[in-house]
Amino acid sequence: MRKSRVKMLQAMPIFGAIDEGTIQWLLDGARISTVRGDEYVFRESDLDASVYIIEEGQFVVFRHWSGRDYLLRELGPGDCFGEMALIDCKPRSATVIAKTPGRLIQITAAQLGELYSIGPDQYTLIMMNLGREVCRRLRDADKRLFLADVGM
Repeated sequence: MRKSRVKMLQAMPIFGAIDEGTIQWLLDGARISTVRGDEYVFRESDLDASVYIIEEGQFVVFRHWSGRDYLLRELGPGDCFGEMALIDCKPRSATVIAKTPGRLIQITAAQLGELYSIGPDQYTLIMMNLGREVCRRLRDADKRLFLADVGM
């Protein structure tokens, strides 16, 4: 299982160009959790500076507004979530719930802070990659807003 986790992370954009030793170090300190279907990982406004990587299962991300829940995206194995709060240290901007039973790898801001002291080049690459992921999602949100505004 250990090698398959390393390979999965190496294939993810947020770990692009990160060496195997660093990924293994992150995994050694990561929390691996099993979740049930319909279990909340976190709720909008929670405080938690971690990024979660989906190893198994399907998850939904949504926001609550004016008494309704609005689906933002559905995620599966190899996807990540929680990167915004990890970067900006603000409360969670959305709620994530398991749609099916699954397994998550949790990497905390504290782990990344420790990585900065032992491997600043690897830390910098991860933070740049996380920034790129946030930008990809922002571009997607901008496109969806534009299409909704023009009635498509």
